Amino acid sequence: MDWSVAFALLAAGFGAGLTVIGGGLGIGKIGSSAMDATGRQPEAANDIRTSMIIVAALIEGIALFGLVICILLALK
Repeated sequence: MDWSVAFALLAAGFGAGLTVIGGGLGIGKIGSSAMDATGRQPEAANDIRTSMIIVAALIEGIALFGLVICILLALK
């Protein structure tokens, strides 16, 4: 196997790992902040939950896009 192909596969693996870690940390931070906000203002729980779900979906979309890029790099 050529070294450039090996390094490309290694970079794709590291990129996929970093993408998953970043997405997980982002969603965890949003969940933590939403629980804190709900604890401070229980009457706004529905609005907070809706905002949390929207932002979590956007983060998941970005993470999925990053994983697709890494898979395309690995298959090239």
